[in-house]
Amino acid sequence: MDATPQLRLAFYGDDFTGSTDALEVLAFAGLRCALFLKPPSVEMLDALGPFDAIGVAGESRSMSPEEMDQNLPQTLAALAALPVPLVHYKVCSTFDSSAAVGSIGRVMDLAREAFGAGPIPIVAATPALGRYCVFGTLFARSGTDGLVYRLDRHPIMSRHPTTPMSEADMALHLAAQTRQTFAKFTLPLYEAGRPAMDSELARIAAGEPGGIVFDGTTSEHLTDVGRQLERLSAGRSRPLFCVGSSGLEYATTQWWREAGEVTAVDTAQYENFEGVPQVLAVSGSASPLSRMQVDAAIAHGFVDIAVEASSLVADDRWEAELARLHGEAVAALRAGHSVMVHTARGPDDGRIAAMTSLLMAQGLSRDEAKHGGGRLLAQRLGHFVDGILRAVRLQRLLVSGGDTSSHVTQHLAPDALVVAARLAPGAPLCRVLSDQPHLNGLQIALKGGQMGQPDYFVKALRGTNP
Repeated sequence: MDATPQLRLAFYGDDFTGSTDALEVLAFAGLRCALFLKPPSVEMLDALGPFDAIGVAGESRSMSPEEMDQNLPQTLAALAALPVPLVHYKVCSTFDSSAAVGSIGRVMDLAREAFGAGPIPIVAATPALGRYCVFGTLFARSGTDGLVYRLDRHPIMSRHPTTPMSEADMALHLAAQTRQTFAKFTLPLYEAGRPAMDSELARIAAGEPGGIVFDGTTSEHLTDVGRQLERLSAGRSRPLFCVGSSGLEYATTQWWREAGEVTAVDTAQYENFEGVPQVLAVSGSASPLSRMQVDAAIAHGFVDIAVEASSLVADDRWEAELARLHGEAVAALRAGHSVMVHTARGPDDGRIAAMTSLLMAQGLSRDEAKHGGGRLLAQRLGHFVDGILRAVRLQRLLVSGGDTSSHVTQHLAPDALVVAARLAPGAPLCRVLSDQPHLNGLQIALKGGQMGQPDYFVKALRGTNP
């Protein structure tokens, strides 16, 4: 039986944490879905499916425009060839990107060849995660104090080490990354009723903007966005290419449910999960929230293993540092302890500055040192995690940080991930599908630095039924 004609949506995640976020929304809405590391073949879909939706986890959030030019066209073409009405380029809910790193604008440019002309819908609001878009301006709740800030004044995102957000207006933010123009579908339009909304969207689309930024502050707003996405995709010979956070998955599934196309399901199967004797937690994030999560894990009894970031990226020292980390972690895990491996405890941790200084001394600019060092650090952590899983049989792996999650998972190379349980909004517990014995059945949680509560790692160990 060919599974592909049943597809309602396909997405490409610009990193692994964002990919599992979208996967979570689809699974909790009752759709049959799985996350792959590359566009799956029909044979693979037949073997593992059938599916209502699929995702492809990528790493374009850390790519330069030149790297995108080399790596994304083939993937976009493969997604455009799927018999599916919507293809979603899934970005972080805070849209952190720049013209130099993770350029969303460059992806929109590349998508034109694969998906054709027409406005690209941009869904920035994700109320379930505390993300709100008002007159095109994105606001986000902070995990450190629970308050909502304009993105350019957000205590974490305005200080992001790679792509600090200095502009909260999504049209202006994206216009710095592409020559395409942007229009806005703003909050007052939602109050006018659906016929008036339809007319206004048609008027906006007739102006042929490159993208349309949709406002939203409530679940109801997203349902109306989902309806508009379905209207924009109707009658196209190729899928409608969209950009956005997991708000797009909320929008589409909520509209399909209202339209009677998807039946609401009992999500109780995802609400509870058992604790495990021990976990391996690896944090490559320097956010203030990640510091709180690392501190809480260590206070709970996780063995504290600090990574010397400069040593792990140094050509003459990285193998020795990797061996040290491996030895300490394996000894602790075999003794029955949980392990907390971290590259930083907050944005002011001196280990990150030391790594940057080391790479700058080799002739790199500060931006090159921060970006390239972070990527190399994540790749080396992928080697580390793979070695641990081959040495010690574990039930659960926890990874924090977008780049770290992407490179660790790519190094492990599972066939696919499926959602196992709700752990934190946007950061679910997943189950690995693989023909490799040390991976198959492994539970893995991937999270961005700004996701989860301070007790995230502790909850992942204890489960909901300690």
